[in-house]
Amino acid sequence: MNTNLLSFGELPRLMDCRLFTFSSDNGFSSVTIDSRAVKEGSLFFALNGKVCDGHSFVINAFDKGACGAVVESSKLDRFDFINAAKTMGKNLIVVENSLKGLQDCAKVYLEKFKKLIKVGITGSSGKSTTKEITAAIISAEKNTVMNKGNLNSETGLPLSVFEVREDHEVGIFELGMNRKDEISELADVLKPNIAAVTNIGSAHIEFFGSKDKILTEKKCIYKFLKNGDVALIPANDEYAQELARNVQGTVKFYGVDSFEELEGTRSLGLDGTEIIWAGEKIRFALPGKHCLDDAMAAIAIAKEIPVSGSAIKKGLESVKPLFGRLEILKGDVTVIRDCYNANPESTAKSIEFCDSVEWQGRKVYVIADMLELGGASRAAHEKIGALLAKSDADGVFLFGGEIKAADRFVTGKSKFYSDNIEELAVSLCSFLMKGDLVLLKGSRGCALERLVELLPAELMGAVNG
Repeated sequence: MNTNLLSFGELPRLMDCRLFTFSSDNGFSSVTIDSRAVKEGSLFFALNGKVCDGHSFVINAFDKGACGAVVESSKLDRFDFINAAKTMGKNLIVVENSLKGLQDCAKVYLEKFKKLIKVGITGSSGKSTTKEITAAIISAEKNTVMNKGNLNSETGLPLSVFEVREDHEVGIFELGMNRKDEISELADVLKPNIAAVTNIGSAHIEFFGSKDKILTEKKCIYKFLKNGDVALIPANDEYAQELARNVQGTVKFYGVDSFEELEGTRSLGLDGTEIIWAGEKIRFALPGKHCLDDAMAAIAIAKEIPVSGSAIKKGLESVKPLFGRLEILKGDVTVIRDCYNANPESTAKSIEFCDSVEWQGRKVYVIADMLELGGASRAAHEKIGALLAKSDADGVFLFGGEIKAADRFVTGKSKFYSDNIEELAVSLCSFLMKGDLVLLKGSRGCALERLVELLPAELMGAVNG
């Protein structure tokens, strides 16, 4: 049985590359950018990283069983790859830029699957949750593949593409961005048939300077849509009309008012939301209005596939929180672990959600830095401080260097600030009592979830983490 993803002979015709063949292997069965993950038959892409150069590991990849490597032409003389490939009986693919080579190779591979319905999802926040909900719904009726975890980057998405197989009917892929033109490059690889934006916010504004520029970048997910393809746009986003402008394909707006089948919703507090869909009650476990918005995006995508109402119900009821994304850890102290990432919009939504929860005990908000805000950081953190001052929190604990700007705005509350996690834990421990509700919210770089481990077991009781 042939397990090759692509043959080496296909690449020069479809990619801008030169092929040197010194092996009887006519194709490769897996793709990696990490020499430690090389398996027999792998194609190794030597990427230029910030810390190390992948070209230094090509020989190691060959030794571990890689049947070929993709290298940059500028590195040929320095590493003498052609002679090495010849001596070791390997294939060598030479490109100008190995990252572009990875993306081009993924594009070539994906074009093989003519019947695959390709879904692309991006947005400033909520895209991972939306992807997971969408996959849960669609996989109830269709053979579905998606990028795992946060493999949504310039390397993560193309690597994920190589997980597609002939029997897959739908591919659901999240597109992230940390630099200009990244969404455009990823959309060129994927060429989605259905493209959805969850929202336009301030995440990564450090790299772009303004929300208008973030809009321009995110909108590139629609760049390769053709007639018959669908662009899904959040109806209540402030940039909805700009997102829809000059988009090829069919534009559809989505939200809680967009579906005839949606007969109502009811908040269940920490237990999620009850959704009435075509007369059926659905218990959706992710709490908060912003998670409900993500569910609406997922439903909008699913209806375009399409799938049945029973698949929508089954999928929504099967969804569980992702790590660090509104996880509810119940014990003597109940913790809302929402610290996978943070930006001004998501932090405000988390605070507003906790304010809305009916709770007999005290509410304690632990807020850490919102990173990658650049010149907008101080004003954004001050605004969060003002929001905390008006919130229902009985105690506010601030952690990090950037969040210090919020401190003077948090008035009328018991509060504590530190940039030391152990010091923060000691202070928080002395403040907490049985029955408290604790919100942990901050950027991934703050690793605020460490507090759950640092607080004593007798205080946390039966926390289910």
